[in-house]
Amino acid sequence: QVQFVESGGDLVQPGGSLRLSCAASQRTFSIYAMGWYRQAPGNQRELVASITSVGRTYYADSVKGRFTISRDNAKNTVYLHMNSLKPEDTAVYYCNGVPSGFPWGQGTQVTVSS
Repeated sequence: QVQFVESGGDLVQPGGSLRLSCAASQRTFSIYAMGWYRQAPGNQRELVASITSVGRTYYADSVKGRFTISRDNAKNTVYLHMNSLKPEDTAVYYCNGVPSGFPWGQGTQVTVSS
């Protein structure tokens, strides 16, 4: 079964940028639509961006115009480029398929604060 390892989270100031990475354990990852999800304390996990196997993307309204999802199937990796970060983007970020049918990884913490 595919497993994911997320990385790249950090503490950044409002307006800053980060790039998150998600490494998949199997090459079959390339056939799946993939998504980045986030969960803030006290909130449910939500899908913020997704990308199909052929590169079609979706963004939640809250991140549209600021986040960009991409994938490199040769490296079994999905990325989330985050710009103009806001305090409300603070959360643990996870990747998974869309729908989220695989085991969840540990996620990576993004904290936006001055």
